[in-house]
Formats: sequence, structure tokens, C-alpha cells
Amino acid sequence: MSSSPGSNSSEAAQTDTSPRPETDRAWQQQELASPHTRGDKQEKVRRMFAAIAGSYDLNNRLHSLWQDQAWRRFAVRTANLRGGETIVDVACGTGDLSQAFARARPAPGRVIGIDYTREMLDVAERRRTVQLWAGSGTDAERAIVYIEGDAQNLPLQSGMADVVSIAFGIRNVQNPKAAFAEFYRILKPGGRLIVLEFDTPRIPVVKQISTWYTTWLMPRTATLIAGDTSGAYKYLPASVATFMNAETMSGVIGSVGFSNCTRKALTMGVCICHRAVKPV
Repeated sequence: MSSSPGSNSSEAAQTDTSPRPETDRAWQQQELASPHTRGDKQEKVRRMFAAIAGSYDLNNRLHSLWQDQAWRRFAVRTANLRGGETIVDVACGTGDLSQAFARARPAPGRVIGIDYTREMLDVAERRRTVQLWAGSGTDAERAIVYIEGDAQNLPLQSGMADVVSIAFGIRNVQNPKAAFAEFYRILKPGGRLIVLEFDTPRIPVVKQISTWYTTWLMPRTATLIAGDTSGAYKYLPASVATFMNAETMSGVIGSVGFSNCTRKALTMGVCICHRAVKPV
């Protein structure tokens, strides 16, 4: 942050104790009753993910009981890759799904990962560097391109992608319908959309256990592991509970032009995989 001009700027910089945007709490408790209606949601989400980027993967693995990786593998299979295709992974975060696509067979032609939070992309780049240094990366992983960008205004040409994916990111977008319209725009005719998102389980006992886990246990343990002060792991259960359900999401996807909208419940309905096609 730059200092104010004048002879006392140095002294002011030393005595200024006002909160900085990077460290200030992103989510206050009272804001979580309706996080998706806030006009500043997008900036809050960016600050939140910037704060937890370093521990994001560890918390994902532990608190999904490693199911997050299985869900992503299912998403890749659902895309029905044909080899040499262009994959765009939106809200790619630390690159889990982007890398899963890059490792798929038949191999894609290129994978582009896009995220709104620079700190998450930095982790994705470091992960890839370590894997390549260790000799465990594939040629396609070497060719992944990570780009900072907004799901509602993608910096890509129309009709350039064969597959667009987004994993656990659509509920973090300010305007999900606008994002789905962008996904439709950049897909080729016949291109596939793959969406992974949490949902509320419909089986009563599973719903009860899931609610306890996500609203009581997980926020405490994940916050402790991350050393988080942004409110990220209080936002997570609130963002799921107040977001559109799977049926409504299918309707929104169809409303921007997609057809053949299907969905598959995973892990007893904790996660839903949506698939849709841009008509030829």
C-alpha cells in the first residue's frame, strides 16, 4: 500500500494499524445467512481463497476423506474424452481437476486452467514444478496453461473448447447463470459441460450426519489446520446450504442453451456431477 504524499508519510506508515484487505476477515458471521445475495461476494471469495491457498489441498483431502479425488476422476470419465481435445477447467484452484484431465487417456491436446485467485494459481504452478522435477509429470501436465480470469468473462475465443469443467466453484461465482452462458459461448457445437458441486443429501440419516460434519466438525478442524481468520470454513457450509439445489442448477444450465442435461449423485448425494452438451 502506498503512503500518502508529504513529509510525515514515513511516520504515518509506521503508526498505521488499520486492517489490510489481505488479512482482514472476508466473512462476518451475520453475512453467512445469505452469502449469495451479497454484491461484494466475488471479492470476498477471492480474499478467502487467497488466505487458505497454502493449506487448501490438505484440507480437501482430509475433510472429504479423499473422496474429492474420486469425484474428479468420475468427472473426467463423464467427459468422454476423444483425444487431442481442448479442455478448459474453470475455477481450477490448485489444479487438481486440470491435472486429472491432463493425465487422462486418450490424452487431451491442451488443458487450460482458469481461476480468479492468483494465490491458488501460484500453488498450482508450484505443484506442477515439483511433479515435473520428480519425474512424475506427463507431457500434457507440462503443457497445462494456468490463467487468471473471471468465470463470467473468460479471456478465451468463442467456440474454442471441447470440454468445459468447473469443480466446486460455480457457487462461488457472483452470477452463476452468466458463467454458464460464458461456458456455452466458448464451447464448440457438441462440446460438453461438466460441473461438480456439493448438494444436500436426500437420505435422512446421511443428511443428518453430513449436516453435523459440515456445520460443526469440519469448520473447527479445517480452520485449525489452515490457521484461517478469513471465515472460509464457515462460508463453505453456508454457501452449500443456501445455494441452488441440483434440480434448479439443471434448469439454469438448460436456460442458457445446453441440452441433454444429466446429473449423477456421488457418495450418497453429498456431491452431484452434472453433464450437458452444446447442441450441434
